[in-house]
Amino acid sequence: MRHYFSKKNRALVAELVRTDFKLRYQGSVLGYAWSLLRPLFLFVILYVVFVRFIKLGTDVPHYPIYLLLGVVLWNFFNEMTVQSLGSIVGRGDLIRKIRIPRWIIVLSSSISALINLFLNLIVVTVFLFINHVDLLRTTLWLPLILLEIYVFALGLSLFLSAAFVKFRDVNYIWEVILQAGFYLTPILYPLTKITNVTFQKLIILNPMAQSIQDARYATITHSDKVITAHRLFQGGWFEYIPFALVALVLLMGVTYFKRQSEYFAENI
Repeated sequence: MRHYFSKKNRALVAELVRTDFKLRYQGSVLGYAWSLLRPLFLFVILYVVFVRFIKLGTDVPHYPIYLLLGVVLWNFFNEMTVQSLGSIVGRGDLIRKIRIPRWIIVLSSSISALINLFLNLIVVTVFLFINHVDLLRTTLWLPLILLEIYVFALGLSLFLSAAFVKFRDVNYIWEVILQAGFYLTPILYPLTKITNVTFQKLIILNPMAQSIQDARYATITHSDKVITAHRLFQGGWFEYIPFALVALVLLMGVTYFKRQSEYFAENI
């Protein structure tokens, strides 16, 4: 374990993260500000359409913040997996020239997305105070919920980045899956809008749906309009299925990445 997180490896991760940020915003007038502006612009569009016009979530306390938090958490998951997917191929020259642990490249991409998440959560916090949302004691659970999302995304990132080296169609397939996942996850709409309880249970088994709902419940409101896995399954063992899926995805991702990493240099 110490070998994996040696001083040399930590320095390499830090350098890759800095390089990634410089390349991403190179030539941009606003630069790093886009890390905050992109989700804010998306939130404003969704707020106008779904809150002002369609009037979804009128029965959910602090629905605009409810919507913003869901958008921020999904964007983090989306950004982390998409960036990591092409990270190994994108660093092909580095892999061929220098013998480095391949997982460091994926880890550095995930940290870049994690930094953006923390910046966006600052914006969420500002909106919480502006809208006079009472700070709940259960907010202390938020770091664990974020850790769950990160581990889930990391497992997928390891698998996708390794698969993309051999199968370039993975990029297009994952775009379709993300698009479908965005609408199947209760981000824009409250889960209460789905009246069929069986469908509610199937949706909440998705780790992203479960974690977003838990984050909203822990941070914004304890209203019964915010359905969580614990409430839906009434404390039964089914509520632990999303956590089991996260562990399974991480295990599969690590195993597949480790197996394929030996052939990265010759396949890129």
